[in-house]
Amino acid sequence: MALGGAALLAACDQIDTRIERAREIADASVDQINGETVIDPTYRNLERAAPADRALAGTVIAQFAVDDEERPMFAIGSIIAKPLDIPASGPVEIPDDAAMIEEELEYFDSPEGEAMLEAGEPPAAAPAPPAAEAPVTREILAEPAQVMPRIKLDPRAAQESRQEIAEAGRNIEQFALKDDTQRLQMRRLSQDDLKAMAPEERVEVRKIARRAPVAREVVQKQLDANAVMLDTMTRYGVGGEVALSRQGQMVIQIGADGANPTQFRGRNGPADFLARAEAAECPDNPDAAVIREDLAVATACVVRDLRASGQFEYVEPDFIFQNQFARKPKDMPVGTPGETKTGSNGSTATPAKPAVSDPNDPLWALQWHFRDKGTAEGRTAGGAGFESFWKSQGITGSDGIVVAVVDTGLQMNHPDIAGSPNIMPGYDMVSDPRMGNDGDGRDTDPNDPGDLCDPTKPGAADSFHGTHVAGTIGAAATNNGAGVAGGAWDVRIVPVRALGKCGGRLSDINDAIRWAAGLVPAEVSDENNVWTEVWNENPADIINLSIGLLGTCPASLQDAIDSVTEAGVIVVSAAGNARMATSLYAPAGCRNVVTVAASDARGQIAPYSNFGPEVMVLAPGGDLTRDDNGDGKPDGVLSTKAATNCYDPVTGAGVENCFYAYEQGTSMAAPHVSAALALLKARDPGASREDIISTLRAALEPRESLQCAGLCSQYPGAAPIEGSPDMCARPCGQGLLNMANVPVKATGGGGR
Repeated sequence: MALGGAALLAACDQIDTRIERAREIADASVDQINGETVIDPTYRNLERAAPADRALAGTVIAQFAVDDEERPMFAIGSIIAKPLDIPASGPVEIPDDAAMIEEELEYFDSPEGEAMLEAGEPPAAAPAPPAAEAPVTREILAEPAQVMPRIKLDPRAAQESRQEIAEAGRNIEQFALKDDTQRLQMRRLSQDDLKAMAPEERVEVRKIARRAPVAREVVQKQLDANAVMLDTMTRYGVGGEVALSRQGQMVIQIGADGANPTQFRGRNGPADFLARAEAAECPDNPDAAVIREDLAVATACVVRDLRASGQFEYVEPDFIFQNQFARKPKDMPVGTPGETKTGSNGSTATPAKPAVSDPNDPLWALQWHFRDKGTAEGRTAGGAGFESFWKSQGITGSDGIVVAVVDTGLQMNHPDIAGSPNIMPGYDMVSDPRMGNDGDGRDTDPNDPGDLCDPTKPGAADSFHGTHVAGTIGAAATNNGAGVAGGAWDVRIVPVRALGKCGGRLSDINDAIRWAAGLVPAEVSDENNVWTEVWNENPADIINLSIGLLGTCPASLQDAIDSVTEAGVIVVSAAGNARMATSLYAPAGCRNVVTVAASDARGQIAPYSNFGPEVMVLAPGGDLTRDDNGDGKPDGVLSTKAATNCYDPVTGAGVENCFYAYEQGTSMAAPHVSAALALLKARDPGASREDIISTLRAALEPRESLQCAGLCSQYPGAAPIEGSPDMCARPCGQGLLNMANVPVKATGGGGR
């Protein structure tokens, strides 16, 4: 794409200077490995820790492999669609306010309410709903609805396909009625009912209330759409399978005899299942015989024809998202290294409450990004102020707050994660085994087996991206004398794997977002292809999306985001690393997300970071080519991640394997904000989504224009800054993340 090429252009002399600076930092790290440089001995926790608890990845990539221009790709044969006029099917609200509860009770006592109850009664063969005064048990509420159907569409047997559609409609009717009855039971709970429940029962009621119903109208709209799809597929002679969902979004698989991705076997190359969007356009006068030979083009033709039918709210290819590690310093503008200074153990002059002190994790000494902002000893100009928040508020998190990380999964055997009390059951949402890289499709194991796409690429390696992201939020056990600290020490992390080999399907990401919020179930099948539902028993308060797609926000992704934000969930998105406008990136450019750009250790926007009016906040993302805090280490973000070619930062001795590494990217910035929001939610558990975001906004550190500036030659169309004609402003949020600015609540905080 010309637009992407223009945005990613960088001058050759600037590239060379930037790479040379990276080599200098890499050489410094080699000196440490050879014992020529030893970390400041005042870092006492580092010295006392066992080498296995403090070893770091020693490879600093001075010259990264340069990818081609980022261009959108999609999964061949996979299409996402939603029929028009799907009725709202949001979660039932069980309000805390007594007046709202009484208002609902009055409604159900009215003639209109009674009529609604009668209309929702199940068939005579089904159990009758309990009377209004009868207690509602958790067993009734927690009973899952029937799995949503998958329907085969076969042009060679069109009549049989139409019969299957009709049968699916009949089967779903009884379960929709049953689901309606359960939700009506919840609506009839009085305030006394709620008060009489144990706390865990009230949590269960609210969790069940968030779940999307099996609504008959929603299912019927999807079933009706199958006829249109069958006609379209018949035109090109390709079969298909359609998966229905509770909220109306449908995933259509065409070709391979209409097989669902979980039925694929083998590990073919990416070209067999991924295609460049611009290389698979439908011709003006498509020949069915020719199109059948090219499934990528057939996908584009089916998308075009379904859109033209006028029967759908949206139809789009199943785009492929990538993680947001910054791996292309050739695209980075040149900066001048800052002055070096002696490191410290991170103590500050600010009086701290005795309840919380600096974490004893040995690598805390190197986590500049959590430190207080400033130039005094123990502070960092680009620090995010977590240190002061923990101490002044007496809050390090709460085990009642849940952050879901939709990413590449989690290295479940990581020593700082395997024993962490913060990890909750997650899910592997990667549907295609060729992308799953673990031999199967969706299942209950969110472990990250690696995501290496093309092993022939220079510098290619498994990213273990989700482990690094989750570690910054709080997946690792903080204050345990090993490894790193997280932003929220006491938080519940739900890992949801949606990115695998070569990236992640949009359809998988949409499902992952809804599942993480507790709106829809995941589905697993046994060896007999019998499907069962798996709900997230720890619905998220916050969802972290450190992922990106070069392109405007897909309609289905916006649909998924809207559905969870309506349920009160905060969605945090990385801005992207293409050094371009966030409006041209997703999910950064989607509505209803907290978009985060990346800053360096100086508090300036990182040269790789996307920017634009959609950005709300600037947070530490790091810059591996700088050492502005003078600790002899690259200014990346230090977090959990298994690595090889490591070293002991105290002795300088080489270590074969380790579990901590520096990385850079807006992927690293977003989890800082997710951790901050988790702390704010722990500080005020009853606050709404909007109130929590407002508190974050109010605490942002004001920034100056030069903190969000770059060379005009590298940002075509940007406005020059007055007094600095060579520098152009880039919108990068309302301010810098600084948790030290959050006022202390007079009533005290929660958490530990």
